[in-house]
Amino acid sequence: MNINIIGAGLGGLAASCLLANRGHNVTVLEKNERPGGKIGEVTAEGFRFDTGPSLLTMPFVLDRLFEVCDANINDYLDIQPVNPICRYFYQNGTQFDCYKDNGVNIAQIQEFAPNDVQAYKKFQEYSEQLYERTKDAFLFNPLFGLSDLSSLNLTDFFKIDAFKTVAERIDGMFESTELRQFLKRFTTYNGSSPFQAPATLNVIPHVELAMGGHYINGGIFELIEALTKLSSKLGVTFQYNTEIKRIGIADGKVSGVTDVDGNHYPSDLVVSNADAAETYLNFVTDSEVSTLKQKKISSLEPSCSGFVLLLGIDKSYDELTHHNIFFSEDYQREFEQIFDEKMMPEDPTIYIANTSHSNPRHAPDGGSNLFVLVNAPYLSDQYNWQKREDQYKQKVIRALEKRGLTDLEKHIVYSQSITPRDFYQQYRSNKGSIYGTSSNSKLSAFLRPRNKSRSIKGLYLVGGSTHPGGGIPLVTLSAFHATELIQRFEE
Repeated sequence: MNINIIGAGLGGLAASCLLANRGHNVTVLEKNERPGGKIGEVTAEGFRFDTGPSLLTMPFVLDRLFEVCDANINDYLDIQPVNPICRYFYQNGTQFDCYKDNGVNIAQIQEFAPNDVQAYKKFQEYSEQLYERTKDAFLFNPLFGLSDLSSLNLTDFFKIDAFKTVAERIDGMFESTELRQFLKRFTTYNGSSPFQAPATLNVIPHVELAMGGHYINGGIFELIEALTKLSSKLGVTFQYNTEIKRIGIADGKVSGVTDVDGNHYPSDLVVSNADAAETYLNFVTDSEVSTLKQKKISSLEPSCSGFVLLLGIDKSYDELTHHNIFFSEDYQREFEQIFDEKMMPEDPTIYIANTSHSNPRHAPDGGSNLFVLVNAPYLSDQYNWQKREDQYKQKVIRALEKRGLTDLEKHIVYSQSITPRDFYQQYRSNKGSIYGTSSNSKLSAFLRPRNKSRSIKGLYLVGGSTHPGGGIPLVTLSAFHATELIQRFEE
């Protein structure tokens, strides 16, 4: 079959490999001049930055992708563990270096939160149980039809702690502010608030703490280059600078796609790696999508966005390791401002990826390449980025200087900002969101758009806005699910 894939992000690239490996004629049509989507790369003045994800978890999902495509991942990527996984800085002066080695973590917890050592051990067991109960029922399952439910252990599925929030469960288990804040932050991995998202998302700490955090030597963008190389080897055709305007539909079935210049690309199937909201609300005509479906898609709350600073500096800070988190004082207030007030937080939690710590070649002459990220609200009329971008940049730099990065501004030799407006303009993500749809309600994580359209024959969807969610492993799984459904319904 001839298959057009809209978008060369991770989901589109993974789907192109899987489908080409099954013998399909695959063409990837990409709006921008190169592949990667939100997994981007900037090189400037001797500095190299990843501009999207910076931590790799569940690398076995990528192993499986290459294996299914008759390739050895080790021939394409050098994946290394990161230790410590992350360094956490609290405003009271506490520092916590989180390792995969549980004994090292517990020894530190014994120092700053001795009353919570047993609670931490119990939480680990609880988080692992959530993973065991959700992996087959949710992560590794397309959840499309009755056949997908028939083999599930529904007893386990109803024990996934969906009726408390992440924060309620954690606050009920721990006394220390430090551990409460540490464990709540994992909810941001899919762009949600720990004070609104279901406690089911407490599965995420298990994925990182028990399975470890990893880094791709050379940068996360190496993954995009590897998949582009693999897909090309499998016969996939790429066409860049091609912005899609419409998915053609005839008699309820896709017939191809049309770009903004009026060029038509006929195909038997279309796989959209564009945001699901963009796909259903803008790529197809209103007559092809029911009013109910349009309302449902429109009502899905986007995940949070982000404000990014790429800072090339001419020195290194001993305080920083590869991954670093500087926590705010009032975590709940921070998320109220982001999700309820749609404003940038007055006192933000600041994440820094410093890949030059692991690979000195990413910065010249002993310098550092700092990827600085602050969680931001998705686009709304409440916050004007054109007027406030420089102001907030200075706010973040001043905050980091107060937290130990002395004279940071004096050492900046390269700087670039990325705002939610940029995320929208570059990737057409829903309201500039980074992670697709938020999980800020009890069932929203389970109600993401499926990887196959129920109303339009031949339309499939992949990416972070679809099932099972955002992040490298889940987006890759979305491609597996779409491919499985194509095998089920089309081949």
